[in-house]
Amino acid sequence: MENQENEKELFLREKLEDPVFILQNLLRCRSITPEDDGVLSLTKRMLESLEFFCTELAFGPKGKETKNLFAFLDGKAEEYLCFAGHTDVVPAGEGWSKEPFSGDLTDGIITGRGAVDMKGGLACMIAAAARVLKEKSFKGKLAFLLTGDEEGPATFGTVKLLEWLREKNEHPDFCLLAEPTSVEKIADVLKIGRRGSLNVKLRAQGKQGHVAYPHLACNPVPILLNILQEFLQWQLDEGSEYFEPSSLQITSLETAEGASNVIPSTASASFNIRFNDLHTGSQLSNYIEKIVLKYPEVKCEISVSGESFLTTPTKYVQKLEIASEKIMGYKPRRETGGGTSDARFISKYMPVAELGLLNKTMHAVNECASINDLENLTQIYKTFLEIL
Repeated sequence: MENQENEKELFLREKLEDPVFILQNLLRCRSITPEDDGVLSLTKRMLESLEFFCTELAFGPKGKETKNLFAFLDGKAEEYLCFAGHTDVVPAGEGWSKEPFSGDLTDGIITGRGAVDMKGGLACMIAAAARVLKEKSFKGKLAFLLTGDEEGPATFGTVKLLEWLREKNEHPDFCLLAEPTSVEKIADVLKIGRRGSLNVKLRAQGKQGHVAYPHLACNPVPILLNILQEFLQWQLDEGSEYFEPSSLQITSLETAEGASNVIPSTASASFNIRFNDLHTGSQLSNYIEKIVLKYPEVKCEISVSGESFLTTPTKYVQKLEIASEKIMGYKPRRETGGGTSDARFISKYMPVAELGLLNKTMHAVNECASINDLENLTQIYKTFLEIL
């Protein structure tokens, strides 16, 4: 009987105006990627309580499908805004002071895996939607684009959802992604773009032999070092208006045998390029392949995990800044740094910006968000909807 009463309370509209209440319930789902543990079903029922029309979508191999959710609420005005996010989280690990999936609230702080990345942001979006619907202060169309596959391969999540949206001829005007972008205080940073990411694996082929008889072997290590030195001397660019200079970083070096008296048969290295809007993955790949051709002993594999993108700071970005300043008393800095997010996929379909909670504890032990931060972010989202 008590469980039935709790469930009734969960879907009361007034409860859904409270981001703390929502977040605590989301955190109790152990949705460690690729597991869902009922979190999207729970989110669906919350949004249905707010009269959103919800469509559950599953993509991927049979028996291992990734769960996704699209929720839509029609409006009288033409404005069509999309909230986006993910419900999967990384593993909790050891050493927590609180149970990471309990939704613990102590001294105004909610602790749990996903509190900031990014169930907290999602809770604020749902609460903001509930508040504007209660006050009838947003007249446009509103959608939620949610996936359970962001922390993992990101193959059957947002990418597939966007393909489905295209098939359904759904074209939101703008997307707000609730990734934790804030650094020192809420809304001090607004992401209006992201760098692209390109990974390269190099493998130099040699001939194994004894170090005392180098004339009988072919050492691949100097070959590999020479090509790496050429890449390290590559001046990619000096940055652009909204981006810092592109960066090339070596991430691994290894040989096949590893014994101190053996010349290895192969040597391998990897490097990553985080590139700005002055490049495309294809352009960089072509240049890398030209360099590799100069070294017949070297083979390479190149993969682009995301292109760079920039959302022009026009109406929607400016409205986000106005909403942030109204609630916090300052405008956020426009930035494009950091890692990749699902915004790299969304940007190909609609303009997107990212604004969320403090990122200091994301993926860390004792990940947490304060009640005050949750309330402020909810009010920013609500104000953004109201002034569109």
